[in-house]
Amino acid sequence: MKPKYSLFKNASYAMSGIKFLFKDEMAFKIEIILIIPLIIASLFLPINFIEHFVLIFVLVLILIIEAINSAIEACVDLCTNDFHILAKKAKDCASAGVFFSVLLAISTWIFILIKWFLYG
Repeated sequence: MKPKYSLFKNASYAMSGIKFLFKDEMAFKIEIILIIPLIIASLFLPINFIEHFVLIFVLVLILIIEAINSAIEACVDLCTNDFHILAKKAKDCASAGVFFSVLLAISTWIFILIKWFLYG
């Protein structure tokens, strides 16, 4: 039987996932250390609301993709301790998602900062 939906119970699952990311995922810790100052710095840039939103969005997207990457890695590790090419493929593709999100964030920040420097 499926358990009843509970907003607070589901929120506690999310908090548990966040605790796991902070406790066990070094990449997540590094990303947080880099992202929080960038979010704060973005608030002081004289750019419009949409540009602020986009700068913060691409940074938070990195954290979202990192959480999905960690979930995929945990699932693969649950399925096998042995090397398997499909396990490697799953982990590498999830890691590529993080890489692409970082590239997106860097290019977005560069684009908006160049626009700000050139056109005020």
